Amino acid sequence: MDDRTRQLIQNRILGRLKEVKSFPQFVVETLKMLDNPESSAHNVADSLSKDEGLVIRTLKLANSAFYGLPRRISSIQEAVALLGYKTIKNIVIAATVYQRMDNSFAGYALDRGDLWRHSLSVAYAARYIAETTKCCVPDDAYIAGMLHAIGKIVLNDYIKFGYQIIVRIVDSDKVPFVEAERMVLGFDHAQVGAMMAEKWNLPESHQVAIQYQYIPDELPEDMMEHRGMVDVIHVANSMILMLGVGVGADGLQYPISEGSVSRLGLSGKEELLLSDLVDIMEKVSEEMEILEG
Repeated sequence: MDDRTRQLIQNRILGRLKEVKSFPQFVVETLKMLDNPESSAHNVADSLSKDEGLVIRTLKLANSAFYGLPRRISSIQEAVALLGYKTIKNIVIAATVYQRMDNSFAGYALDRGDLWRHSLSVAYAARYIAETTKCCVPDDAYIAGMLHAIGKIVLNDYIKFGYQIIVRIVDSDKVPFVEAERMVLGFDHAQVGAMMAEKWNLPESHQVAIQYQYIPDELPEDMMEHRGMVDVIHVANSMILMLGVGVGADGLQYPISEGSVSRLGLSGKEELLLSDLVDIMEKVSEEMEILEG
């Protein structure tokens, strides 16, 4: 691919990023309310009620066995009261992002639902690892894990132009897919995902975790406050790929960082972690069925 073609693709990617819609305004308002302990469940419910589909998906998730509520709930206000703001925030983001990810992404050889299944699996894994290692806030790790591959939504339309070249570089130079992606297109999906997270006004920790998820050992000194989050997302994604969940064209081309494993205190415990994650994947399958049903 010549420099002119690469530049054209880069310009189109940046243009596509500008076109990507942020979360709907009422969702943004709802998330702000959920971050404000002084807001009421009634106000949160009123905001969410502006989208019937989102309300239905949120209630489906809230009523799933994972949350273990003693009785079935029929209103958002009840869900907020019983589950709390942090949990509802996670559910609202999951229900919103689901609409964007529940498609096929041919550029990455992902069938419909594959990207969503993989992202939700990484979210669950990240929350579990965060709870186990105490390296970052589990709820934050869950959201960052869910959004870690969001950049593929934008790059999907462009990856096919350079796919054969990317694969050839991966095979001949023995470099990770994401590095070859960057060499050919000028961007990789982690960089693009971080740009999207910034556009959506998500916390800096999420942006940094998405951008450095494949290169955790290259985290700049001025971003070390997010070290735990970056390592958790890196290991969670690596483990889910090892389990073969949502493995696309690039899935097996990412080595796991021994530094991240060591910093998280997981050295020598990798097989046990994989075993635990297999059990957690059953909950992911249940959540998938709830949203699709």
